[in-house]
Amino acid sequence: MPRKPRKPCSYPGCPGLTETRYCEKHRDLEPPKHHEGSESNPFYATSAWKRKRREFLEEHPSCAMCGRPAVIVDHIIPIRQGGGELDDGNLQALCQSCHSAKSILDGSRYRRRVYAYPHPLRGSKIL
Repeated sequence: MPRKPRKPCSYPGCPGLTETRYCEKHRDLEPPKHHEGSESNPFYATSAWKRKRREFLEEHPSCAMCGRPAVIVDHIIPIRQGGGELDDGNLQALCQSCHSAKSILDGSRYRRRVYAYPHPLRGSKIL
């Protein structure tokens, strides 16, 4: 089966051809995979979290933002930013829609990052 033709590297000014987004020289600039979610944090698989989540949803059955039935227990301050894992003061019950909206605004859903490339005339200084 024939292969697709190679395309230019996405790095500005790079003449290299590649089958992916960046050539071998600029491969380290590839953005992270989409949504590194709970699958990547083993904490969410522990029995302590599962028990806490179940108990919290029983105590707080409606969404803290809109009042619809809650299905997700969300950390107000993310664990990776120092929020307590099992602290009731750091948890809130949310519906799926409100949780998605909050995650996008926080930047945790799509990992909003600004990619700056080294300027070709100014050396390796990041802009």
